[in-house]
Amino acid sequence: MSAPGLAPVYALLAAHIVSMLGFSTYAALLPQLRDAWHMSNAQAGIVSGMFFAGYIGTVSLWTSLTDRVDARKVYLAGAVLSAAGGAGFGFIANGFGSALLFQVLLGIGIAATYMPGLRLLSDRIGGPAQSRYVAFYTSFFGIGTALSLAMAGFIAPAYGWRAAFLVSAFGPLVAGAMVVLLIAPLPARGGERLSLQTLFPLRAWQQVLRYRGSAGYTLGYAVHCLELFGSRAWMVAYLAYAASLQAVDTFPRPAAAIAAVVNLLAVPASIVGNEVALRIGRRRWILLVMAASGTCGMLLGAAPASPWPLVLSLLVVYSMLVMAESGTLTAGLVAAAPTELRGAAMGLYSLTGFAGGLAGPVVFGAALDLAGGAASRSAWIAAYAAIGAGCLAAPIVARIAAHRRPPRGRDGAHLA
Repeated sequence: MSAPGLAPVYALLAAHIVSMLGFSTYAALLPQLRDAWHMSNAQAGIVSGMFFAGYIGTVSLWTSLTDRVDARKVYLAGAVLSAAGGAGFGFIANGFGSALLFQVLLGIGIAATYMPGLRLLSDRIGGPAQSRYVAFYTSFFGIGTALSLAMAGFIAPAYGWRAAFLVSAFGPLVAGAMVVLLIAPLPARGGERLSLQTLFPLRAWQQVLRYRGSAGYTLGYAVHCLELFGSRAWMVAYLAYAASLQAVDTFPRPAAAIAAVVNLLAVPASIVGNEVALRIGRRRWILLVMAASGTCGMLLGAAPASPWPLVLSLLVVYSMLVMAESGTLTAGLVAAAPTELRGAAMGLYSLTGFAGGLAGPVVFGAALDLAGGAASRSAWIAAYAAIGAGCLAAPIVARIAAHRRPPRGRDGAHLA
């Protein structure tokens, strides 16, 4: 495809990054807002998780709407809602309740930009290049996350946390304008009327779960997202705690800036991990990496008082391990799902994963509180163990399942 033909794709990739500017603003400021609003760690985790509540509750609606109306309009609506969430934090938020509201609004907005943006991209490019640019699009989620952390980390110390949220609100507006102005519309298409069944196809999801492979990858994605988003939500808080145990002159950079760099370094891990999995086998790779990430998380939780080079090295390795099976899980689900159920399988996979994302920050914060609070070293070990428990259990569950002899369907696939 020529460079002019790729211009809409490049515009969508750039818009995707700036649309994410508000995604990690709260995570970057979590320690400060937790103390300012007198929240417990569990409450701080609930606020973080409410983003995913907004996402899960509306992503099926937004995605279904792209079959019926111009996806650019859906994207623009999401951009406005995301900006409203950031602006609400900047102008109004003053505690736990209001923070919940605006986090949900951010989740609703990004649900209307992320998947509709992927639809806009896939509709405008085909052939072998489609898979490559879809992979770029999903990987750029991590770039947007890193930029969100970095901006909040630099703006808040100089101008205050409200200014960080207000600046983040401009990102989605810029993204919406880019999509509307730089992406040409496609001919309108029709679709079946929206209904509860089209948004949540429960019967199709039941069929998907009867296939052992589809069910396994879906469950694996849930525990992966629980660990991924739980660790990301509390990364800045962990770094702030580690800094409090160090001499001041050894602190290398602001915690949010370090978290941004760590997130960027982890982006290629998913792509590289999928290539390794193609050589040694998806199942083996996923189980190996899950066991390694769960173990590394507990080592990280035990290491905040260690020398900074060791702390940062462990954090980078852990973040890369958490990401290393992401692409492999998705590729495995697509390969395992029967063709006639692939759409339903992907919808269930996404919802289940982001349900794990909702639980992750809450589980982490609750574990901190139950194990002694954020000032307790053992509490951080417990928190990382809590979000990594599913990954640590995966090899055991897989071994038990391997001894079962499920019947085969007509297509030869194992049924659960």
